[in-house]
Amino acid sequence: MFNGHAGRIEGRYYKSPRQNAPVALILHPDPNFGGTMNNKVVYSLFRCFKDLGFSVLRFNFRGVGRSQGQFDDGNGELSDATIALDWLQNMNPDAKQCWIAGYSFGAWVGLQLLMRRPDINNFIAVSPPANEKDFTFLAPCPASGLIIQGGHDDIVSPSMVESMARHLNQQRNVEIDFAMIEDADHQYNNRLPDLYRVSGQYVISAMQRRAPIKKRRGRRKKSETDEDLLLENDMDTEDEFFDDVTDTEDED
Repeated sequence: MFNGHAGRIEGRYYKSPRQNAPVALILHPDPNFGGTMNNKVVYSLFRCFKDLGFSVLRFNFRGVGRSQGQFDDGNGELSDATIALDWLQNMNPDAKQCWIAGYSFGAWVGLQLLMRRPDINNFIAVSPPANEKDFTFLAPCPASGLIIQGGHDDIVSPSMVESMARHLNQQRNVEIDFAMIEDADHQYNNRLPDLYRVSGQYVISAMQRRAPIKKRRGRRKKSETDEDLLLENDMDTEDEFFDDVTDTEDED
């Protein structure tokens, strides 16, 4: 629990044992449709960053779970995200990078936060609601990132999200990757391991682009590579993947 502008905010935090580990903040979907920090897509992102050695925080927006306050249709939730990012960075003052990831409504809030915080190095936006929310504020987009969309999404328009990604990628000095998981619905039912792998592979490649690994003599130990760390945590089924989640009844 930490203090927000509308009262106490409830979160789940993992502290990486790695020195100067990068940090990631994860934002959940619309509370009006059952969205919480325990949503399975949110947890997939949380676990992906955790498995790659990040210190990572997911939290409940105001009025959700044990977080105090009331839903504010975006403005208050952006304030909550700002406070959460401040808390995460205060806990990790030597972090070498800062990432933000959000799903649906959380992607919309996260990209607004990206515009206000030059300390955010990269982002992942899963199913940003391009057919419902205005994303023209991303002009220009201040950081590179990945946009993921399900091809069978009946809530967020796949074609509009793809068009949005294509438009953003025309801007100078940023690279916006786009991944379509063709047979995934809005909840990524039966495709959460795919979401995990796509996200993890992007994080690995983006980190390597920013900080190229120097060649070493001899053989690297398996535990030294982020790629191996990700593969070690690969899961074959969603049931196995979420065995350690305490509360995942909310799907949206």
